[in-house]
Amino acid sequence: MACFILFEIGSTTLFQMAADAGQDAWLSMLIGSAVGFMLLLLYLWIHKMNPNRSLYELCIHFLGKWIGKGVGFMLVFYFAYESSRNLRDLGELAAFALLNRTPLAVLMLIGILVVGNSVRYGPHIVFLVCLALLPTVILSYLLLIFMIIGKGMVHLEFMQPVLENGLGPVISAALPETVSFPFGQSLLFLVFFPLVKKGKSLGKAMMISYICTAIGLTIINQINILVMGPALTKVIMFPLLQVVQLIEAAEVFERMDVLFVIVLFVGLGVKILMFYIGAVTGLAQITKIGYRKWVIPTGLLIFAASFASPNFSHHLWLGIDVVVNRVDPYFQFGMPLVLLSVMLLRRKKRMQK
Repeated sequence: MACFILFEIGSTTLFQMAADAGQDAWLSMLIGSAVGFMLLLLYLWIHKMNPNRSLYELCIHFLGKWIGKGVGFMLVFYFAYESSRNLRDLGELAAFALLNRTPLAVLMLIGILVVGNSVRYGPHIVFLVCLALLPTVILSYLLLIFMIIGKGMVHLEFMQPVLENGLGPVISAALPETVSFPFGQSLLFLVFFPLVKKGKSLGKAMMISYICTAIGLTIINQINILVMGPALTKVIMFPLLQVVQLIEAAEVFERMDVLFVIVLFVGLGVKILMFYIGAVTGLAQITKIGYRKWVIPTGLLIFAASFASPNFSHHLWLGIDVVVNRVDPYFQFGMPLVLLSVMLLRRKKRMQK
């Protein structure tokens, strides 16, 4: 489950989630994570009904050859696009924090080459690498939280007043934005569930990992507000990075922000990698062409899609207002619900016969 935790963390800590809810962002995060938990139960239910087939194979088997393959290709492009978005985030972060004189295209090219080389080895090796990286990532975030609290940077008065404008802004910030990103993206793991060894308690492990990750992300997201206030947090591009730079200003460590950016790179890299593998796996299963033969074409597609926005502001608008709020719900909720309904109907017919 290490891979799932790193995937959920991914680029989430890079941005301020539920910023429109102001000081009540923690409530929006909890509501979004609760709805996301229901989606996870939906995905686990689908897997439990047919544990030997991946998401693509389920679509082809239950929706029919042509419709299933059509849906499968849509999922491939969806996962590839999500990978390209994270690749763009990685490039923008590197340019902003470390290599501001290096062209963005060069940064993203290096990123996709490194990730593409990892994709060649398949998901099993990636899972083992994530298992090795998880303790470092968790300890880094814990150290960050303890340092912020220890230096007295937290101002609890920034959480007041609670529900100043009622539940409306809180729910609006949670649905669908916080649900779709990051919690609903666990849909991807329907591709990897069949790889889990039989006899393992997959459902219990996934639920525990999800709950722990959701609580951790809510705490980290709220820390930005407790340090800088809701108004300032809302307008800063990378709020948590700014908080880390404030720690540096307090002369605790030199270049603390650089060390934290490396941790962010790990999360972004895992998310790019998993979406990339999800897209390659789909192409291999739909077309029956070897897995490795799709690594380079998919990488080129992801690299090209990362230039879909002319600047970072447009990138954020396209990702949040269009994809997260309008497109993601169809893939994360609509498609799985239709698939589950078809599976239940077919099982009912078998039982009647």
